[in-house]
Amino acid sequence: MSDPPSLDQIAVGALILATLSGSYALLCIGWPFARCRRCHGSGDLRAPVGRGLRLCQRCNATGRRLRLGRRLWNHSQRLRHDGTRPDRKEGRQ
Repeated sequence: MSDPPSLDQIAVGALILATLSGSYALLCIGWPFARCRRCHGSGDLRAPVGRGLRLCQRCNATGRRLRLGRRLWNHSQRLRHDGTRPDRKEGRQ
């Protein structure tokens, strides 16, 4: 049987996890957009038959997509904003 992880191992794991999470958060703040996975950032796709090109529908031909972390951040900020906004109907008579 193996021994349970020591407190030092748990602390090192938590430090690594915090470092990776912080790095990803800074990445989402600095560069919120990444390349589109379907068109690889070009904005267009090859047609299934022939040599024609068509525009990528996933990224609307921009070649960019919003990162998951940024999408979660935007959603949480929208919830916070909607939850703390005063109700304007109650103030009026």
